[in-house]
Amino acid sequence: MTAGTLLSRIRLGLWGLVAIAVFAAGALLLGHLQEAARQGASLPGAARLGGDFELVDHNGNAFSSQALKGKPHAIFFGFTHCPDICPTTLFEMTKHLDALGPKADTLKVLFVTVDPDRDTPGHLKTYLSAFDDRIVGLTGNEKQVASAIKAYRVFAEKVPTSDGDYTMNHTATVYLFDGKGTLASTLSWEEDETTRLAKLARLAERG
Repeated sequence: MTAGTLLSRIRLGLWGLVAIAVFAAGALLLGHLQEAARQGASLPGAARLGGDFELVDHNGNAFSSQALKGKPHAIFFGFTHCPDICPTTLFEMTKHLDALGPKADTLKVLFVTVDPDRDTPGHLKTYLSAFDDRIVGLTGNEKQVASAIKAYRVFAEKVPTSDGDYTMNHTATVYLFDGKGTLASTLSWEEDETTRLAKLARLAERG
């Protein structure tokens, strides 16, 4: 074996060790984030998620991030033409708010559209009439909605359909923020109902 071949193999071996170390570190971080979310603890980097926004609610009134100061809240990004995830999320949230009883009155629940072209205030109002009336629908012009999407690091992408229309791919996570605006936890509909309800109850109590 030549010295060059040996050196090449050593380099490959070292790069392999680096790759393993990076993968292990990533796995540990992901596990920590998932456990923190499951327990309802504040998440690392939470202060960097969210931010100022100015939108319009489903009644046509101006609604800004200032209205959330001091109030625990849940925020979910979706759109009214969504075939499954969005109506399921809103239906489950309606059940959770009902189960929380008076505690639910301390929470603000926001449904922010990622499809402002179709989701006007009036359209949002009609759509949300099927769910708990404490859920606030938010829309705005493209620039306003894009700014909110960026602030919350949400993925949203317009996808053309075969009939000449379009749908939206988007983040399906519900973010839970405490009254200080810190990300306290998340809701995933892969979790069981008891876990989700417990997170919302802790958020309401935490304030």
